[in-house]
Amino acid sequence: MSISFEKLREIRAQKPEKIAQALANRRKRSLLKGDNKLFIVAADHPARGALAVGDAPTAMADRYELLEKLVKALERPGVDGVLGTPDIIEDLALLGVLDNKILVGSMNRGGIRGASFEMDDRYTAYDIAAIKKAGLDFAKNLIRINHQDPATVATLEASAKAINDAAVLKIPIMLEPFISKWVDGAIKNDLSPDAVILSIAITSGLGNSSAYSWLKLPVVPEMERVMRSTTLPTLLLGGDTEKDQDKAFASWAAALKLPGVKGLTVGRSLLYPNDGNVIAAVDTAAKLVHG
Repeated sequence: MSISFEKLREIRAQKPEKIAQALANRRKRSLLKGDNKLFIVAADHPARGALAVGDAPTAMADRYELLEKLVKALERPGVDGVLGTPDIIEDLALLGVLDNKILVGSMNRGGIRGASFEMDDRYTAYDIAAIKKAGLDFAKNLIRINHQDPATVATLEASAKAINDAAVLKIPIMLEPFISKWVDGAIKNDLSPDAVILSIAITSGLGNSSAYSWLKLPVVPEMERVMRSTTLPTLLLGGDTEKDQDKAFASWAAALKLPGVKGLTVGRSLLYPNDGNVIAAVDTAAKLVHG
């Protein structure tokens, strides 16, 4: 499709009420259909100050380029939806590309990458009430658990409240847990199987009910053992762009066969592939999920 960024800017400046109208008027679909799998393209990284992709520190800074990539992805068969903060979701709504797509609202973006307060993952984007009002289909939060940092407990408490609110309104919520550590002044996620299993155990017990809780997990070694630690429906995350993309695709393909895995939620590695071919990367991932 041809994108008119001039029209997008004009609406935002002169007729902002059209944003809510565009979301309200979009055609919706059931969460799961057909093969009961989901392929969601993720684009909530910029709001947490995570603009880097691979060796390029500001790859996601160009909003126009990012939107063009997202529109390309959303037009491809097999792409079920998009994960983003309000600014991303609303731009895409105004561009008219969200009909029959699953919209996932990203919630806690306060743990700015590289900040001294990065572990304080406050809820600074969507809340559950706003997700419901905007007619979104899914919520998502990031739950980094750092045994060395007392800010973790505030994140856990806020996450439990979000899970409670989601259960009351019957909105599925995607929980993305990590065991994290401070290493030389930066946060590093522990991607060992035992650490991922521990993060699942802690996160699964949050809130008054887990009825609407999903997991968003990295693909790590011993993934079969990892998936035996939960009965929650799980989507796999892609992480940063891999130098060996074929190796990444192979690891996703193997993990997608495991019980409980319901699909992929991938962003940077598909929107910014090493060869620059977004369509090919997206089509390959869609085929992995939907066959």
